[in-house]
Amino acid sequence: MSQSALVEPSASEASPTDLQEAPRSWIPTLLRWRNPIGIVGAAIVALTVLTAAFGPLLWRVPYSAQRYRRLQPPSLATPMGTDELGRDLLARVIHGAQVSLQVGAVAVLIALTIGLTLGLVAGYYGGTLDAFMMRIVDIGFAFPGLVLAIVITGLLGPSRTNAMIAIGIVYAPAFARVVRASVLEILSRPFVEASRALGSSTPAIMVRHLLPNIVAPVIVMITVYLSTAILSEAALSFLGLGTQPPEPSWGGMLNASRTYMELAPWMTIFPGLAIMVVIMGFNFLGDGLRDVLDPRLKDV
Repeated sequence: MSQSALVEPSASEASPTDLQEAPRSWIPTLLRWRNPIGIVGAAIVALTVLTAAFGPLLWRVPYSAQRYRRLQPPSLATPMGTDELGRDLLARVIHGAQVSLQVGAVAVLIALTIGLTLGLVAGYYGGTLDAFMMRIVDIGFAFPGLVLAIVITGLLGPSRTNAMIAIGIVYAPAFARVVRASVLEILSRPFVEASRALGSSTPAIMVRHLLPNIVAPVIVMITVYLSTAILSEAALSFLGLGTQPPEPSWGGMLNASRTYMELAPWMTIFPGLAIMVVIMGFNFLGDGLRDVLDPRLKDV
């Protein structure tokens, strides 16, 4: 064997492909998923999505139709009973699933967009800009989430759209912190330094190296904060700041049922049970994904 064959290529002679570290392939791991809690959570979430998507097609009772006797208990005609105006609770719970999933998805998308931008910029550039952005994030953490959402929604006006904006703003700091921490950890790896030495631009480094390597923690954050966003929407609607009547939401239905809890307990039981099951499902799914995508957090 010649001496030249034993010589390692220098960093300047290596191609960018040789210097890149491929992001962890977590898709095959998900295909071999055996986490029972995560599977239960995924089943609950899938059932909720299917209910919201196809429920109105299978149960064709308008949620606002006052066609039944008031405060009728559960029966074959009305499996969840009726409310104080004779409206079918099953139809209203199904529509409430649509509202909750929409608010949760849009609010988390807003939080992810803001938090991802802040975390990427602060973590990559560091220095004074990082300190300034993180102080803004600290201010967001200084207020209780629900209280801040109530204040923002009160200033913007009670509506579902404003509730989504408020919830997204409230949870953006959490995404910014996680993204920044992940970016700082990735920036210390040799393949990022090599990419910089080869003259890669900042957008190229972010797209090729940073974003693919922070997908796993971001996915876990999304699943966990979907449940939190749904709970926040229910709380805002319960207080009259979220989805406005006559459109039903689970929180608004709980608020309307307070007067009739002893006379018609089913008005409280079914929307409350829906909130509990859906939030539990997203939390289970988040725990399962965390164990799969980041095994270092299994025992945390």
